[in-house]
Amino acid sequence: MTLFELVIRSMRKNMKQYYLYFFALMMSTTLYFVFASLQNDTTVLAATFGDVQFASLFQASGVLLLAIVAIFMLYASRIFLNRRSREIGLYQLIGLTRNKVSLLLMSENFLLGLGALSLGIVVGALMSRLFLLILMKLIGIQGVVSLTFSLSAALQTVYVFAALIGLTLLQMLYHVYRATLLELFNADRQSDHPRQQSQALSAAMGLLGLALIAAGYWLSGKPSGDRLLLQIAIVLSSTILGTYLLFRVTIGWLFDRYRRSKNGQLGLKNSLALAPIMHRLKANANSLTLITVLSAMTLTMVSIAYSLYYSAEKESRAMLPYDFIFENNEQAAAAFHADLEKAGIAFLQNPLEALRLEGVIGNEKAAGSSSLLLLPAERLQQSGVDVVMPQQGEAIWYKGQRTALDEKTDESAFPLSVELEDGLGIQVAGSVDRYAMNFSVSGRQLVVPTATLQSIRSQLPLHSDAFVTLDAYRIAEKGDLAAASELYAKHVKAEKSGSDFYVYAQASLRKFGLMIFTAGFLGLIFLIATGSILYFKQMTEAEQEKKSFTILRQLGFGEREIMGGILRKQLFVFAIPLAIGLVHSIFAVKTAAALTLSNIAFPAAVAMAVYTLIYFTFAALTAQYYRRIVGSALFRP
Repeated sequence: MTLFELVIRSMRKNMKQYYLYFFALMMSTTLYFVFASLQNDTTVLAATFGDVQFASLFQASGVLLLAIVAIFMLYASRIFLNRRSREIGLYQLIGLTRNKVSLLLMSENFLLGLGALSLGIVVGALMSRLFLLILMKLIGIQGVVSLTFSLSAALQTVYVFAALIGLTLLQMLYHVYRATLLELFNADRQSDHPRQQSQALSAAMGLLGLALIAAGYWLSGKPSGDRLLLQIAIVLSSTILGTYLLFRVTIGWLFDRYRRSKNGQLGLKNSLALAPIMHRLKANANSLTLITVLSAMTLTMVSIAYSLYYSAEKESRAMLPYDFIFENNEQAAAAFHADLEKAGIAFLQNPLEALRLEGVIGNEKAAGSSSLLLLPAERLQQSGVDVVMPQQGEAIWYKGQRTALDEKTDESAFPLSVELEDGLGIQVAGSVDRYAMNFSVSGRQLVVPTATLQSIRSQLPLHSDAFVTLDAYRIAEKGDLAAASELYAKHVKAEKSGSDFYVYAQASLRKFGLMIFTAGFLGLIFLIATGSILYFKQMTEAEQEKKSFTILRQLGFGEREIMGGILRKQLFVFAIPLAIGLVHSIFAVKTAAALTLSNIAFPAAVAMAVYTLIYFTFAALTAQYYRRIVGSALFRP
């Protein structure tokens, strides 16, 4: 038998093991090719975002996508190498040199990778159009953008996956030349159960893991100020280390305490569930920590991206309460008014008189005075803006949207005194994290009673520059916003307050649409990688436990009883990492929610539910594979 015939025969024999790996590798290639096609097509870039920052985000996402695929391929390759250790040892026993065995494995992996790469590019070329339509739909572009086969994207995909396949080949060489025959034949019998430690030390390490996770949660909810990057690094380090200790020590210690409480009499189902987990505690700690962290990252990324996209219009309305604004330009406002009537667009016009003064809020004297915009509360309420009505001589500070670097305002610090020019003054009774007037109107927005505004105005010179006339417009029908925005653009070329609601909302929709598109791409790869890794590990363990199932059959146990214990094991392997990942992501999303102006709980819950549903598809596949293994062990002749 030639080496080529041996390769073909070996691949045919191991096809049941490799089919999901091949599918996952092909899907990874497909998604990367689609991503590269969109990234390299200048027409698509110009039609979608065409911004340097967004293009950089797309490139960074491509690098992250590549890193995920690399981790998946190396991890899956190691699992299959360990599973085939006995086969590799047999090849050497019958006379094949390590060079020949290495060439055999490398040929298999090369053919497998070449097939997945070729098929992935073909499928990617067919699916690129579909993903482009999804992207266009997400960012709200109605036009048709053609997408042709990108040779540069194909070459980029080939180069990248050739490098990744090369890494797996090096991994195979290392495994073959490093392992002895005895290690190869005993690979599936080796236990990685940790050395028995004292109960006090195990309890202390277990509590330390929980404390690290709790510390990460607590720190994530604290304001960061200008130490954001340091805080993120500390939170990630604390949470990841705590998660590792949770799987490595805490859960193992709890299982050990449970076994001791039962005096070792666990019963069939608990034995089938706990014994394999504790037997492979170290390897499970590494893989389950990786799965948990990846799941938490994916859930956080997808949930935040979907939440921002879902809330884009609400966020835009919080930034711009009015559709259109004219500042100290009655002529342009009148012309716009006439154009709207001529076009048959229904609208509401709300003229407001405000004051823009220099002043200092609270203890900001060292920073110098800033521009303050005083707005009449009653007039804002009449025009439909939801504002808090302050008391006479007081103001409510509408601060607008917080950024990630802002400290949260301490409500106990109010009231704050405000020193205005010409010796005038008022007090700020509280703050609201949205705008009462379009953010494009300059000045820090203070909403005051009309009587207070008139009192301050009466003390100013007759022709003071502080007097501001604002003509605010709201369009009655949402469908008329686009046409009204085109009319508005003709009158605000010289206006500083030229941003209107429609333009801003469309820009936000494109920005967040791109974010959810890239997050969906990365999330899909994360799902494929994490789900496949767990599936491959359980396939290997199922083969190793097959003899135990045969012994249980001889003792009189049936398939239903054995599967009951196996399903409990799968609950630990799949459900616990997901549950911990969900808790991690909930705290991360909660932190991100403080940076937005709308409630993102519902969209975040939807994203997490969809992820969970897809994730448990792999659990169902694993349970089905175990059922086949158990069936063959129980009923084979």
